[in-house]
Amino acid sequence: MPPSDAFYNEEGLIELKPDLSKEIETSPLYNADLAPTTLGTRTWSTWNIAALWIGMSVVITTYMLGGGFIAQGMTWWQAMLTILLGNCIVLIPMVLNAHAGTKYGISFPVLLRASFGTLGANIPAMLRAIVACGWFGIQTWIGGTAIDALLTALWAGWASVDTVIAGNPLHTWISFFLFWGIQVVIILKGIEGIRRLESWAAPLLLLGGLVLLVWASIAAGGIGNVLAGSAALQTQQANFWAIFPAALTASVGYWATLSLNIPDFTRYATSQRSQMLGQALGLPFTMTAFAFIGVAVTSATVIIYGEAIADPVQLIQRFDSRLVILFAMVVIFIAQLTTNMAANVVSPSNDFSNLSPKRISYVTGGLITAVIGILMMPWQLMSSMGAYIFTWLIGYSGLMGAIGGILICDYFLIRKKRLELAELFKTDGEYSYGNGFNWRAIVALVVAIAPVVPGFIRAATTAGGRVASPNIIDTIYVYAWFVTFSTAFFLYLLLMKAVRPQVNRK
Repeated sequence: MPPSDAFYNEEGLIELKPDLSKEIETSPLYNADLAPTTLGTRTWSTWNIAALWIGMSVVITTYMLGGGFIAQGMTWWQAMLTILLGNCIVLIPMVLNAHAGTKYGISFPVLLRASFGTLGANIPAMLRAIVACGWFGIQTWIGGTAIDALLTALWAGWASVDTVIAGNPLHTWISFFLFWGIQVVIILKGIEGIRRLESWAAPLLLLGGLVLLVWASIAAGGIGNVLAGSAALQTQQANFWAIFPAALTASVGYWATLSLNIPDFTRYATSQRSQMLGQALGLPFTMTAFAFIGVAVTSATVIIYGEAIADPVQLIQRFDSRLVILFAMVVIFIAQLTTNMAANVVSPSNDFSNLSPKRISYVTGGLITAVIGILMMPWQLMSSMGAYIFTWLIGYSGLMGAIGGILICDYFLIRKKRLELAELFKTDGEYSYGNGFNWRAIVALVVAIAPVVPGFIRAATTAGGRVASPNIIDTIYVYAWFVTFSTAFFLYLLLMKAVRPQVNRK
């Protein structure tokens, strides 16, 4: 049965009735970017959703992820199984959170209003936005340094200027801001430009990765030789079970952000089948496959060049053909661009817009993201693979897990997948909880995060992020996403059942 303020089509997708749609336009919680999508604008097919994930997964940080696990002591197949398992796990909350976006056409911050309150939604939205800004900065920095290195390989005069600013050459900063500026131009195009970019780029990215793998296999004497040499990538020796929990949590944490704001994309999906099948086809396989390419090619470089070259940009610089370098430059440029535009711009743009919908549009929110991404100094966040895995990925996974637990519990157990669309945009409606905040969700969020904070502080203040003699605090921390998700889920359920909020619908 559809909510009283809407009607639905044969796919079960909800659209707000025209008279109520007009009524909420005057609400301070409304703008055109946050408004529920109409049935006519829900055009993303299974391929569009799958292409979205292909475009986001094929990126340098994915390429280097498996190598990072091997460096910590895993074998190549242990690293691949860990990445595959992590992505299958995170796919579950991904599909679940996507359901509300697909059914009601609402974005992530609007969905948050149902559980956290119309004003309280800004708390988890800003937590998600700050993480996205950090990722935007990281991917922009990597993209900029890739352009810098490839331009140097094509034209020796590019790096001739030896001026150094804040520890980096001037030409590196120019490349960074060049890549940053290109992204700003795409931000101005809006969400439809991102859909077209992802769908067009996905086949090229898959082709580029396959070509690199074939080259490495042939040059190194076969895939068997390549994988046999992967042990050379280990810089530390450790028992698999000692590092598996942290590696699994990092694999889940890699996309824990998107598992929250996936409604930002599925609000444009044609059906629930499209979003579920598209995600299932596009995420786990692509992530694992591209991570495998990264491990295989890096292992092959030990045989070919006598040293492990983990960074694909540095590897491409070894090639003699300018044509090959140019092709690789295009692939890397598009890989960084597609990931950053979809994964790290859409969500914070909507999240910042939710702070003041009448003043901040999607585009303005995107520009805010681009600026904060620079201020977060991404060159420091990527200072080492250990810090990247143990501090950055695991650290923010604790925040994302708690928010995800509350969202899923609220939508599926408390509300039984039923939302009143118009009420989400009313300051005095059902989801205002009287003062705009649902204290139950906020308490569940804070209590769930608290146990992992000491471990995060220990990891953040330890060189490389990996504590040598872990205690119970560190053990809880390496399971951060799992701990916070389950704690927030059950605590929120208990609080909502024990102290039921009064329905204030006008």
